[in-house]
Amino acid sequence: MMNHSKSHRQMALLVVVAALLVGRMAAADAVTDWNVKAGEIVVAARLGTPPANRVLAIVQTAVYEATNAITRRYTVDGPALEAAPAASVEAAIAAANRVTLAKLVPSQQIAIDAAYQDALALLTDGPAKSAGIAAGEAAATAVLALRAVDGFATAETYRPRTTPGVYVPTVIPVYSQWPQRKPWLMTSPAQFRPDPPPTLASAVWAREYNEIKDIGGAGSARRTAGQTELARFWESTLP
Repeated sequence: MMNHSKSHRQMALLVVVAALLVGRMAAADAVTDWNVKAGEIVVAARLGTPPANRVLAIVQTAVYEATNAITRRYTVDGPALEAAPAASVEAAIAAANRVTLAKLVPSQQIAIDAAYQDALALLTDGPAKSAGIAAGEAAATAVLALRAVDGFATAETYRPRTTPGVYVPTVIPVYSQWPQRKPWLMTSPAQFRPDPPPTLASAVWAREYNEIKDIGGAGSARRTAGQTELARFWESTLP
């Protein structure tokens, strides 16, 4: 009888552990599934790369805050959000995506609403679902407010300078003001900036200038095919 009882207890424990693992896996799948959907929506909106990166950063931060408000898995260092422990994480993730994406890429409202309704249709109606939606919406609202004045709309002020020794891009840069935006975690945009470039009269400057000419020239014999593809990729990319 004792062995039989012990076996039942072990089986019950395994069932509980399995349920917890399935719940975590489901939440993880919801995060990654929505990440793909959000990327598709942003691409369809035809945003430039920097604005697209900002949108996805805000969306995923809202997802993190909503999820953590429910699970309390990590120390809270962002918005102070309250959520019921039994709230649906999947509903929270869906709501966080819907609110942030609708605000940041309103041109894709139809696709956003369709993805949201598809996600909610998989969840059972009830207090957990409602609490999850509330948590996601609260997180999204908080993160959007936090980043509303992060400097993304600062006017473009770049003007090429032709002073000898000052690099002037061959292609007019876009969003040149964005390095001054409010950071997410750093204390300032300049926190990890490298030192100034070598002086114009230095041997280091001459060596690097000649290397750029040698490798970067249109008919360069030193540049590999792989390096050419990398240059083309980083010249202009989507998220």
